[in-house]
Amino acid sequence: MPDASATPAPRTLGELRAAGVKRRRLREEIRENLLRLMHTGAPLFPGIHGYGETAIPAALNALLCGHDLIFLGERGQAKSRMIRALPALLDEWTPQVAGSELRDDPFAPVSAYARALVAERGDKTPIEWLHWDERYVEKLATPDVSIADLIGDIDPIRVAEGRSLGDERTMHFGLLPRSNRGIFCINELPDLAEKVQVGLFNAMQERDIQIKGYSVRLPLDVLVVASANPEDYTSRGRIITPLKDRYAAQVRTHYPETRELELAVVRQEARLPGAPGVAVFVPPFMWDILGELTLQARRSPDVNQASGVSVRMSIANCETLAANALRRALLLGEGEAVPRISDLDSLVAGSAGKLELEYAGEERTETQIVRGLMRRAIRVVFDGCAPAEGLAPVVESFNQGWNIEVSQDMASGDYLEGIDSIAGLREAAAQWAGGDSPERLASAIEFILEGLHLQNRLNKSDGEAGARYAA
Repeated sequence: MPDASATPAPRTLGELRAAGVKRRRLREEIRENLLRLMHTGAPLFPGIHGYGETAIPAALNALLCGHDLIFLGERGQAKSRMIRALPALLDEWTPQVAGSELRDDPFAPVSAYARALVAERGDKTPIEWLHWDERYVEKLATPDVSIADLIGDIDPIRVAEGRSLGDERTMHFGLLPRSNRGIFCINELPDLAEKVQVGLFNAMQERDIQIKGYSVRLPLDVLVVASANPEDYTSRGRIITPLKDRYAAQVRTHYPETRELELAVVRQEARLPGAPGVAVFVPPFMWDILGELTLQARRSPDVNQASGVSVRMSIANCETLAANALRRALLLGEGEAVPRISDLDSLVAGSAGKLELEYAGEERTETQIVRGLMRRAIRVVFDGCAPAEGLAPVVESFNQGWNIEVSQDMASGDYLEGIDSIAGLREAAAQWAGGDSPERLASAIEFILEGLHLQNRLNKSDGEAGARYAA
């Protein structure tokens, strides 16, 4: 909550004039604050990665023009995060007529209440101060949202008090009029019923607030922002053409285009679980596999690409993977929780639940499709960091009869028994482990063995207790 003691001093309209405060419309306020931030080099959309040449310039153009704007993108593309960054472009404190429903500007009141108060009391009109975060209103569009919710309705109690139906003071205003002099956001815009969409575009363009057949002319000063899935925002979708026309700017979002950008978002957003006495460490190759898994899903013909593959899948997978490693460390009394390849099994159900699969059925189950994506992700990461000739001694040792068993529940120290008899394995594991602890070495050993298997250089047999790698 904002600190009320930090509000500016003027408490009446006269004091406001004496302090040199002048009227400034919302779009002018946003533009001037945006220009100031651009001159100082301050981050305009903090926490947003990969949009520096695409969505961010488009959004800045719209704001400089003073356009209402809509963000178009599939789920998990930071549309809401970008929208929720917009209120930071508002002044920290803004004066309004005290007691006003519509946040009336003291210099240009629009509601009947505020106009009457200013006419009666003049420079003695009381002033309240709005903090910038109180000037942002967000609504999730659902089919049951009504005109009364967004625009308003007749208040029967006020009618019973003797006012006529045509009197503005009988009306209970909805979210859009109450967002006057602020930013109004509606998420998933096409989910609104058509008649509500009609009411919305009428308010956006003509500023005529029509309630129960009564028209009230309110020159609202509001920036209307929305989000939508591109598939719904078409002539074949669920949005009416006149409403599309009211949005002068369309900002197209997209998924991270590289694994590095995907992982930058994951590292920023993921909250890895922890426990006293146990450190959680995710090796670089496991980070890469997590990011590559999502990228593989976005390219796969088995996945419905119109539905999208959210970055939330990468974030949830990272947290789940760390939790599985932490659970093992606690059960075995180990001091470090380090995810292994075998821990990827814990991600199958969650990943399947976040994907809209195209071809899952009798021939291939959801589990088989997700496991296939995981194998491709591991192979891509392994091929990118493991030179084939460098692991030739490891393969030769297996050809001479060595084999290794692994499992999620195996103690890390068990991986190191006899490791020095397999030429080159300890050295290769140490190269990717990020340390020499048994937990980190065990994770790297599994990565090497699985990578060699996916390169068809080792055989792998799965069992109930785990897996065995052999020549």
